[in-house]
Amino acid sequence: MLSSLRRFGMDEVARQRLRIMEFYDRYGEKAAKEAFGADRKVISRWRQKLNRHEGALEGLVPESTRPRRTRTMTVAVDMVQFIRRMRQKYPKLGKEKIKPLLDEYCQEKGLKSISESAIGKVIKRHKLFFQKAGRVYHDPGIKRRPTQKRLRVKRSPRHEDFGHLISDTVERATDGVKDYFYNAIDAKLKFALTLNHKRSTSRNMKDFYERFRALYPH
Repeated sequence: MLSSLRRFGMDEVARQRLRIMEFYDRYGEKAAKEAFGADRKVISRWRQKLNRHEGALEGLVPESTRPRRTRTMTVAVDMVQFIRRMRQKYPKLGKEKIKPLLDEYCQEKGLKSISESAIGKVIKRHKLFFQKAGRVYHDPGIKRRPTQKRLRVKRSPRHEDFGHLISDTVERATDGVKDYFYNAIDAKLKFALTLNHKRSTSRNMKDFYERFRALYPH
């Protein structure tokens, strides 16, 4: 339970520690250890922190477990210079493509190579960005294609004459049985026809078209 307390907020952990201390004072060390895993040493350490803060609850707030001395990645200067040269020559060369080139360079120099993620960290740490990714503006050497404004259809066209047909197929499932309704309508005349078929096939669509053409007045 002590390890699971880290998943909660700091104030919740402090309140729970205080409850464990009260439980320890009331029922003893054996019961507290069986119930919460807190022995006499843990309770004593919490009590000292609480006394240092003059009984304030913030004294039981867990301290950061981050080590004072963290591990730092060390990369040989020759490797950093090699990555720099590659990035200067090929600005868009990523860590995946630099990796095999760096392995070959390290083998020649007798150095221990680094992983792809370490190469990415070297690029970010030393800011080996010599050209912004994306489009380069104001470069007279680049020939751009003439742009054409795209026409957007905001609403359905309103036809002034007959003969503009709109067709669609609607699928309906009832108790696992599917039915297909073939529909067609004249946008101006509002003449419409709907036929039901059990399958959605090109043959049925052709049959529906022939029937519509036979009944269509224009």
